[in-house]
Amino acid sequence: MTLIMNKSRLRWACRRGMLELDVLLRPFVDEAYDQLSEKQQAIFVRLLECEDPDLFAWFMGHKVCEVPELNDMVQLILDRVKV
Repeated sequence: MTLIMNKSRLRWACRRGMLELDVLLRPFVDEAYDQLSEKQQAIFVRLLECEDPDLFAWFMGHKVCEVPELNDMVQLILDRVKV
C-alpha cells in the first residue's frame, strides 16, 4: 500500500476476513483517520498491511505487537472503541 491513500481505498483495505476486525477498522477510518497526523496515518496504513491473525491477536489482547508504533496504533483504536 502506498502512503497516500484515498478514503475509499482505506475503507476497502479495512475489509478483512474477520468481522471482529471489520467492526474496529472501518469505523476508525470513517470517524478518526482524518484527525491523525501524517505520521500516524502512515502507521495506520502499515497496520493494515499486517496479517489478519496477528491483527486479531493484538486487538483481542492475546498478544502484544512487538513493533512499538504499530502497538500504539492498536491501543489508539481500542481506546476509541471504549469511548
